[in-house]
Amino acid sequence: MTSYLKTTILLAGLTAIFMAVGFLLGGKTGLIIAFVMALGMNLFSYWNSGDMVLSMYGAREVDAYSAPEFHGIVARLAERAGLPMPRVYIIQNDQPNAFATGRDPDHAAVAATTGLLQRLTPEEIAGVMAHELAHVKNRDTLIMTITATIAGAVSMLGNFGLFFGGSSNDERGGNPLGMVGAILAAILAPIAATLVQMAISRTREFEADRIGAEICGRPAWLADALTNIHNSANHIPNYQAEAHPATAHLFIANPLSGASMASLFSTHPDMGERVARLRNMAAQTGSFSGGFGGGGFGGGQTPPRDGRSPWGAPPQGGQGGFMPQNRRGPCG
Repeated sequence: MTSYLKTTILLAGLTAIFMAVGFLLGGKTGLIIAFVMALGMNLFSYWNSGDMVLSMYGAREVDAYSAPEFHGIVARLAERAGLPMPRVYIIQNDQPNAFATGRDPDHAAVAATTGLLQRLTPEEIAGVMAHELAHVKNRDTLIMTITATIAGAVSMLGNFGLFFGGSSNDERGGNPLGMVGAILAAILAPIAATLVQMAISRTREFEADRIGAEICGRPAWLADALTNIHNSANHIPNYQAEAHPATAHLFIANPLSGASMASLFSTHPDMGERVARLRNMAAQTGSFSGGFGGGGFGGGQTPPRDGRSPWGAPPQGGQGGFMPQNRRGPCG
């Protein structure tokens, strides 16, 4: 079974869960209403889900003037990947993390937190953004944002039923289970929706890691980035993600803290396994031909030993450097 067919089946399953919640809350009438709502949400998500997710996190769009180093990294990676230049956003958040969104490569956006830009090296940032562009290249972004929208609606509908109860059974086709149906919907629907998210996200994360490593040309960069992100994310909360847990699967690493019940059902594959796969790629291939370093280094060449970054600029600042390592913001 291809990954696209599997994803289609899982998305259909997520829609079916939404309709089942409607039936548990309102019987046949609720089922019909949920079906119409699901169609409407899918259409809305196709056109607006990307901007909606960015708005949830207060993402700020930047360009080559407001964030030249970060924007330049994304631009060079997009060129290497053969993709149109995506919109670039920065999220004010101390937890190092990132995600991509948008309905297709022509309408894509990538976002990184200030924590990621401040805590990771330029090489690691390149690895992370290559992973996100791999999602764009694979057209995962539409699927993942639609999944977030429907999963969030499932949880909301289940909670709505718990507070207001399901309609009782009557001749007009009301809920045959009454309040019991509402309780079942509130408890089981979010769990079922999360399990579907897990199935969709985990397969696509491994594939994005592989293609992202090919885009940047250095699997070790992404492996190092994932290790640092995982170590930091464990003790730096992401309150925005905690408020919108249905969007957790969009991020390169699970943004939910251990204190959250939602983190019991991680939407991401085991970080150790992801890193191990990338280390194995690095051991087998070294660097891919035409590495991201371009005129600096890459393609199997030895990194410069004079302290320069892969782009031929001093990593501690100066002309063209990414950022000083003194925890200043990414825009200076």
